Amino acid sequence: MSNKSTIGFIGLGVMGGPMARHLAANGHRVVGYNRTASRAEKWQVEQSKAGLDTALATTPAELAAQCDVVISCVGNDDDLAEVLLGTDGALSAMAPASLLIDHTTVSAKMARTLANEAASQSIDALDAPVSGGQAGAENGKLAIMCGGTQTAFSRAQPIMSAYGARMVHVGDAGAGQTTKMANQMCIAGVLGGLSEAIRLVQASGVDPDKVLEAISGGAAQSWQMENRWETMVAGEFDFGFAVDWMRKDLDYALEEATRLGLESPVTQMVDGFYNEIQKMGGSRQDTSSLIRRLPAGRNGPTENIKEIDQC
Repeated sequence: MSNKSTIGFIGLGVMGGPMARHLAANGHRVVGYNRTASRAEKWQVEQSKAGLDTALATTPAELAAQCDVVISCVGNDDDLAEVLLGTDGALSAMAPASLLIDHTTVSAKMARTLANEAASQSIDALDAPVSGGQAGAENGKLAIMCGGTQTAFSRAQPIMSAYGARMVHVGDAGAGQTTKMANQMCIAGVLGGLSEAIRLVQASGVDPDKVLEAISGGAAQSWQMENRWETMVAGEFDFGFAVDWMRKDLDYALEEATRLGLESPVTQMVDGFYNEIQKMGGSRQDTSSLIRRLPAGRNGPTENIKEIDQC
């Protein structure tokens, strides 16, 4: 495969759109597809204005027929099955020796199913979920956890470097998804503790900024604390990774834990807390909105939540 390829990108949303743009800016020709055609058209107009080499396909199969590499970044198992395995799905038109990279967060079972189907067609496949959110996609600084063969990873790495700051090959097919499950379980647990800590500080009347300064450099430090403490204190949640998507991811994690005969009481509890946030109208709010379910306490603020773009 040459250094510059014709790459098909399926899913041009808040994550996929910027990732595809980085590929085009890196010199690749990018053919895009999105199930909502208007979003794809808007994306291409933006890339054309920037002078980038892009085109659109009307189906995933049409996209795959003209590409050396197909990348997908959609919503869940059903969405991925539709665009890759369904009628006019990409795998039906991919040539032998081509490369499939999936950045969707799906179940490990789905990742293994895709890997087996791809292998039967002599296609290299990589399940490669990402972490870093919309900001990471826009800035080209995503962390990518990869499952599949070493060959697939070696072929994919220079392509993913257009939008990935860290790429780790963690194991065979499905291992990338298992790693993403562990990632989301860690985030959920940290946000649960962080929410309670902030409420304690607010109710005590201690300056939250001073508390952050005091503890953010020690053992309590985390990405969530560094990047979400101030917005949680301010009641701002109209950004970042939506609660709906976190619940989807935690469902996959709990399902896999059950398959392996494991108990995950903390993850199960926080998943239930996010269900409460959904019922409070916070489905599209950032996962840090977990704090909303906790009473503010004696000296705490009255909740002042900004409206969320529900598009």
